[in-house]
Amino acid sequence: MVSESKSPYLRSVLESIPAYKPGKKVIGPDGRSIKLSSNESPYGPLPSVREAIARAAAELHRYPDPGATELTAALARRSDVPEDHIALGAGSVGLLQQLLEAVGEPGAEVVYAWRSFEAYPLLAELAGVTSVRVPLRDETHDLDAILDAITENTRMVLVCNPNNPTGTTVREAELTAFLDRVPDHVLVILDEAYREYVRDPRVPDGVTLYRDRPNVAVLRTFSKAYGLAAVRLGFLVGHPPVVAAVRKTLVPFAVNHLAQAAGIASLSAEDELLERVAATVAERTRVRDALIAAGWTVPPTEANFVWVRLDEDTLDFAAECAKVGVSVRPFDGEGARVSLGTPEENDVFLSVALEYGKRR
Repeated sequence: MVSESKSPYLRSVLESIPAYKPGKKVIGPDGRSIKLSSNESPYGPLPSVREAIARAAAELHRYPDPGATELTAALARRSDVPEDHIALGAGSVGLLQQLLEAVGEPGAEVVYAWRSFEAYPLLAELAGVTSVRVPLRDETHDLDAILDAITENTRMVLVCNPNNPTGTTVREAELTAFLDRVPDHVLVILDEAYREYVRDPRVPDGVTLYRDRPNVAVLRTFSKAYGLAAVRLGFLVGHPPVVAAVRKTLVPFAVNHLAQAAGIASLSAEDELLERVAATVAERTRVRDALIAAGWTVPPTEANFVWVRLDEDTLDFAAECAKVGVSVRPFDGEGARVSLGTPEENDVFLSVALEYGKRR
């Protein structure tokens, strides 16, 4: 007889791993809802991209191209790299999971700054990889401390540039010096989900740095600047051994047909798309300047959000925003990440922030 059991046996690590919490949506008393809690574009897909998705929808009864051949070729041309230097995934976070599965084995460690992207520790634990968190210094990566944290067990280092949620960056001189000192057997991932929003010329494009470094790869996404968060599409640029490993860990057909069509169309409409990015960058400057003028502490940001240091007032401030239908991303005891919306949405947020600042 089969013995009675309350539930099937599952991995014990699942008991200690919290589920990933996406940005919340709140509704104010007047029905207004302004979602600044997720790093999304406030603008919908471009018309040509919507048309491409509509055409592709007529073929949903067919499996997608498993190799995403056309999209891979388009990305290779855009990045001026060989096609075997491109890997695709369900968003850059999907690629990160693929990478961790590629390096994960008992005793393996992954080193990253903290606070950084919330999914890092969750995905590391699920892959059976030990996280080594290195505290931020002045709200950005402490590369010297990260180097000191590398051991013989380190398999991967993550550098989120610009960093989520602080928006701060590592500049070319210090990043190049860091990469030159990382042991060759350690894979360095430059997570550049917000690269399109960078305007500081001192912040490097990771694709220029990876070319003569076999242990460096770059993550990019279509979720932010390209306005395709819902279709889940990201890509990696790296050397063939890394790309081959990532392709092996991709769930078959994970890059779906609509995502492939949307990605190809987006690459063809980049000029128009980057006009929208420029509008977000302009709002970034306006919002940060207004906050600083009101006495808030807001570090320089090169992403599509601002980081407001609030310490013990963080949850109270988020609650005040929610009262008028504005959701922000609070990190209890630390601060709030506020994504940039339309000018009108940002004005509502600023009205709350400036009034709250007077009472602090």
